[in-house]
Amino acid sequence: MTGGIKVIGGSAHPQLAEDICKHLGIDLCRSEVVRFSNENMMVQIEENVREADVFVIQPSCTPVSDGIVELLITIDALKHASAARITAVLPYFPYTRSDKKDRPRISITARLMADLLETAGANRVLTMDLHSPQVQGFFRIPADQLIATPIVCDYLAAHRDLSDYVLVAGDVGESKDVGAYANRLNLPMAIVDKRRDGDDENARATNLIGDVEGKTALIIDDEIASGGTLIEATRFVLERGARAVESACVHPVLSGKAVDRIASSPIRNLVVTDTLPLPPEKRIEKIQILSVARLFADAIRSIHDGTSVSRLFR
Repeated sequence: MTGGIKVIGGSAHPQLAEDICKHLGIDLCRSEVVRFSNENMMVQIEENVREADVFVIQPSCTPVSDGIVELLITIDALKHASAARITAVLPYFPYTRSDKKDRPRISITARLMADLLETAGANRVLTMDLHSPQVQGFFRIPADQLIATPIVCDYLAAHRDLSDYVLVAGDVGESKDVGAYANRLNLPMAIVDKRRDGDDENARATNLIGDVEGKTALIIDDEIASGGTLIEATRFVLERGARAVESACVHPVLSGKAVDRIASSPIRNLVVTDTLPLPPEKRIEKIQILSVARLFADAIRSIHDGTSVSRLFR
């Protein structure tokens, strides 16, 4: 790219955008979001972005629909302001769990999100730890997926004596991702076989594949939403003889009563990243937040310079 890097932070997670800019050694590009009384919004880019390489940082968080519309309007504004290239940076991708048609007459909404980003004018997408790998294939534009595994593993290795730990996948679908943690930390793993009935977010553990007796069970997932799966897995491994339970996840969605559930549970601590903003009322003592800002800054620099992004996966 001949133009310089411009980073725009949407209203979803301004702190992450600022942290990324600090690592890049640049200032945030000035922009303004105006919300009118009729619930329409306007985004104005307050700097010249002509021929610039622009990165718009906007993870999907509450209010989800407003954040999506703001992102699309921002991308459209940049396109018509003659930005040379626009990359949508989505540390947590919207509707990432809606990745398949598992019942009649529903939308595969993650694919729709990919289509909307391209239609708005995005030239690339940069995201992290998609819920399932097929979502990356929904794009007809380049899409890079960063992985938080090294960040979480390096922290655990530096701050824990892992000699008696066993990694636990909260369900069979998460076992492959947990396997990457197990390989990096050289630890055994176990898998909770759970069954879910309906859409009530209540999962029931039925079997355990592997051994947790007398060990510290570290339950790993890509995200924690309501906390139902985590709490059920915690109860289940303790019943199977685990002496303690800890947890780690990439995306701390923590919706509904999730934080209260975790606070009152036997879980000793929960390690998360800052792909999503965590308001003060959710920052309980049990939760440790790791920054992904440097990794995103390195990826942005690599995309701009035309160097390999895949090296960051290691």
